Amino acid sequence: MGAFVIRGGKPLFGTVAVSSSKNAILPIISACLLSGEECLIKQIPGLDDVSGMCELISNLGADVKVNGRARQISVRTPHLTGHTADYEVVSRLRASFLVMGPLLARAGKAKVALPGGCPIGSRPVDLHLKGFEAMGAQIQSGHGYIEAFCPDGKLKGTTIYLDFPSVGATENLMTAAVLAEGRTVIENAASEPEIVDLAAFLNKMGAKVSGAGTDTIVIDGVDKVHGTEHTIMPDRIEAGTLMTAAALTGGDITLTNVVPEHLKPVTAKLRESGMEVIEQGSELRVRGMARPVALDIKTHPFPGFPTDMQAQMAAYLCFAEGTSVIVETIFENRFMHVNELKRMGAQIRLDGRTAIIEGIDCLQGAQVRATDLRAGAALVIAGLAARGTTEVLDIHHIDRGYEFIENKLQRLGADIQRQ
Repeated sequence: MGAFVIRGGKPLFGTVAVSSSKNAILPIISACLLSGEECLIKQIPGLDDVSGMCELISNLGADVKVNGRARQISVRTPHLTGHTADYEVVSRLRASFLVMGPLLARAGKAKVALPGGCPIGSRPVDLHLKGFEAMGAQIQSGHGYIEAFCPDGKLKGTTIYLDFPSVGATENLMTAAVLAEGRTVIENAASEPEIVDLAAFLNKMGAKVSGAGTDTIVIDGVDKVHGTEHTIMPDRIEAGTLMTAAALTGGDITLTNVVPEHLKPVTAKLRESGMEVIEQGSELRVRGMARPVALDIKTHPFPGFPTDMQAQMAAYLCFAEGTSVIVETIFENRFMHVNELKRMGAQIRLDGRTAIIEGIDCLQGAQVRATDLRAGAALVIAGLAARGTTEVLDIHHIDRGYEFIENKLQRLGADIQRQ
């Protein structure tokens, strides 16, 4: 499955551009199924999850053309040739469940295998399904699949209250509501920047979506939508990962293609730990000033501290002066990186959804295994700052969400090789 070999102890210096967002592009690729006309998506990141989503919509009838040189994807779906998202692809990609909304909206029926992806805890789809049912869909489940259909052939607008501001449920219901009859109101909606990017894409298609970025999103259904062009937003989690690596190694890097507003929780914690972060328009400069100071962190939906940065920050705080506490409120099994960090000498104790980290001067290089996407990123960060050589195994998890991360780190001076 591949490995990264990292010889630690080298500060990161230089300038590197942040890739486009994995979490933004996947729902947008899915939303292309809403139109029979061409949708051109620009600045695509070269990620395994992007390839998986393209494969999935191709199986449903989309004509997908990928231009790697131009970093573009063209999607045309004049006719849906199927409404079933098979387990083979879905098992590799949790975001694949996002095709249910567009399929219900356009075809009035959808059959999707229960999603796979990283084993970081349950991501129940009940919020998605409650929303679809409120819009008039009938739901059946069995044999590993969820099947939904509209008895009248079309969804009906309604008011939906989400028990939790789930990003996936918000995105799925937004796309489903675009072609529904009447007005749909999603209350307690997720407000992540990726939701705003999806809304911008849908509105370019001729949808009528307002309120994205707040906890109440209103969608007035239209009869049809057309093709469009859209450039994907920068990846705030990749940016946060590189920021953390630079700070921990005592480096000085500048990130381009960033939205500083999206990174405020990470920026605030790095500054609180004693690092310097300078915002310069669409650039961020990060300087590692000294050994980090211990922190208390609790993950929350946006604009709180992102769960997708929790593992990376745990690696960072292994080197901190003092005792740090991290509370994970989103996923119940997102501490699988802890045992791997302990193999490098980390002093971490788990108590339910809380990690208590006793910082030490330095970790030691070791052979470790990436158990999921962000855990893999955390081990890379730890390896960059550790003494000796670290070998990170199973890096296919990392490739799902980071576009050739080793190349970017090499340009910044890291000694990291893919094997």
